[in-house]
Amino acid sequence: MTDTSTRSPGRGGTDSEDEIPRPHSFEELPAYVLATATHTVRKHPAVVWAWGLLRLDVTGLAFAALFFCWSLTPSLLPRGWLFQGIVSGITAAIGYGVGVAVGWVMLRTVLRQQPWWPLPPRVERGIVVAVPIVGAVAGAVMLYASAEWQRQLAALMNAEGLTSTGFIRTGIISLVVAGVLIGLWRVIRDFRRFLVRNLLRLIRLPQWVANLVGFVLVIVVLVTLVQGVLLRGTMSIANSVFSTQNGNTREGAEQPTVPERSGGPGSVVDWDTLGFEGRNFVSGGLDAEEMRRATGRESKQAIRVYAGLESAETSEQRMDLLIQELDRTDAFSRRAVVVIPTTGTGWVNPTAARAVELMYEGDVALVASQYSYLPSWISFLADREKAAAAGKNLIDRVHARWEQEPAPTRPKLYVYGESLGTQAGEGAFADIADIRSTVDGVLWVGPPNSNRIWSTYVDRRDPGTPEVEPVYAGGLLMRFADSTRDVEALSGEWPFPRVLYIQHPSDPIVWWTPDLLFQRPDWLAEPPGYDRLPSMRWFPFVTFWQVSADLTNAAGVPDGHGHNYGTTVLDGFAAVAAPEGWTQADTERIRAVMVEYADADGPEK
Repeated sequence: MTDTSTRSPGRGGTDSEDEIPRPHSFEELPAYVLATATHTVRKHPAVVWAWGLLRLDVTGLAFAALFFCWSLTPSLLPRGWLFQGIVSGITAAIGYGVGVAVGWVMLRTVLRQQPWWPLPPRVERGIVVAVPIVGAVAGAVMLYASAEWQRQLAALMNAEGLTSTGFIRTGIISLVVAGVLIGLWRVIRDFRRFLVRNLLRLIRLPQWVANLVGFVLVIVVLVTLVQGVLLRGTMSIANSVFSTQNGNTREGAEQPTVPERSGGPGSVVDWDTLGFEGRNFVSGGLDAEEMRRATGRESKQAIRVYAGLESAETSEQRMDLLIQELDRTDAFSRRAVVVIPTTGTGWVNPTAARAVELMYEGDVALVASQYSYLPSWISFLADREKAAAAGKNLIDRVHARWEQEPAPTRPKLYVYGESLGTQAGEGAFADIADIRSTVDGVLWVGPPNSNRIWSTYVDRRDPGTPEVEPVYAGGLLMRFADSTRDVEALSGEWPFPRVLYIQHPSDPIVWWTPDLLFQRPDWLAEPPGYDRLPSMRWFPFVTFWQVSADLTNAAGVPDGHGHNYGTTVLDGFAAVAAPEGWTQADTERIRAVMVEYADADGPEK
């Protein structure tokens, strides 16, 4: 680009002061001082650098607009304007980076060899003007279409839809988020250049060596900052915050007055050590009299055994307490014992607990243990190995004690898990054969995509069966279902012990994986499940961030969708662990009781 700046005659210099007319009177002096100060500030290196952060690459801008439009296509769950704005902003920033990289490669490998390159200035200016205009128009059209898709998705799930005007805020949030991320990346880029310049000045290095060293140093600094400061600091803060929450007790949760509950009379586990979720678990459910009134049948007081993270110093000591509690309550004299590996905080789905207790008319024992202060989504990111180890320890210890009972009289032994609890439960087994030789049945609900056993058999599913509802070995050994109706329809030869996974087509916990960044999954290439829009498509990078955002609201949708399984767990128990003579009429009878007491133990999630 030609330098067209005015220079003072006869001076030949380029000092900025020479470009400003000197004052010829006292009255012109203030204007001269102001103009000189403004010009000096404008030319200051720091100001020039900061202004450079705002300059956008036209190829990057084109890709940012494309990625932004892609991000507005429907995902698994309906979402609000704020979430959509964050997702679209992140995606646009990624698109900008991809565009800059593509432009850089094309310039050095293709364009420089073309006789027509560089473009005439008039054409170049036209492109610079046209790209943001076209991008803005396309973005506005997609924002309007996105609002309609969100309404369709909300209607599919009987949720409240959004207005088209509400999505105007999405565009504003996206611009802010994308601008901050692009600016941050440019700061990192300029830091690398600063390192390279100083390396070349202080040490005689070839340019490519200095570039490489600068790149490595920036990566080391970033990794150290993220892992050593941000992640550890965040985990420490989270652990502190949630350990405080662990000491609270939900309003309405009271210490048990019956010996069949941990923390109650005669218990070897102190009520104060059970933690927030443990106290909620042992104080919840229906007592024998409430169960009799609700079902019209004689019932027993169900046993609930639990050990909190503070009940003992080590995991082994907590398992010892659980075994003592099972013996104290005479749990192995019941018709069934259900082992429940929990999520991070020790949460047990109250709907699931109530379902199996009503099914057995109280003649059942439930056993669970807390292994972390952190909620499920943090444990999923940071404590997956810990979850698997805790689940294995719990199931192994209860199974070992159960085997000491005489085979003809010992109770049925079942395993139940939901969300991260399924990953904890899978940690106790090598494969499907190990499961069926160890316990009498397993029900796993909403398994994360990273589950080892689940992913193994989904990948090995029978040809022609979809990923959202796979069939393995004709359904002889294990089965998958996507809804209450699907569970009820399970038929054909299915010998005991039974293993059942329940997974909604719209559950982001089930379908989220880092592979979404670069690879289209089978479930997006196949016909959609019952609660996913056919218009959902896979786009590189974009779909990953869309489904990642869905994780934050996975349980915030009505029953039967997302990660909210509601009374479907009752149908699951009826399929794998029903008492002898159980019928579909019995299931509906119990479902009515569950609906009546739905809010008795606090929120399901």
